[in-house]
Amino acid sequence: MGWASTYIEKLRAGETVSFRPRGNSMTGKIESGQLCTVEPVEADALCVGDIVLCKVNGTEYLHLIKAIQGPRFQIGNNRGRINGWVSANSIYGRCVRVES
Repeated sequence: MGWASTYIEKLRAGETVSFRPRGNSMTGKIESGQLCTVEPVEADALCVGDIVLCKVNGTEYLHLIKAIQGPRFQIGNNRGRINGWVSANSIYGRCVRVES
C-alpha cells in the first residue's frame, strides 16, 4: 500500500480526489504541498504533457506523460527522469487543477 492507494481506490470508483503531494520531482508544474485535484480519465483522452496519478513498477507517482506509443505511456517527472512505460490500466486519473 503506497501513499496514493486511498486516492486510487476512489478514482477507480469514479470519484474526483484532492490531495497535497510532497516532493520536488514536479517543481515548475507542482510545488511540494500544493493542492492537486485529480479526476478519473479514459485512456483515449490522455495526451503527452498530462499530469497523471499512476503506478510504475509498483511505485505510485503524480508525474507527466512523456510519450505515447500505441497502448503504452512513458511516465517521467518534470526534472528529466523517466520512470518507465505503463499501460492504461496503470493510470488512475489526470490532474485537472493545482492550487496553493
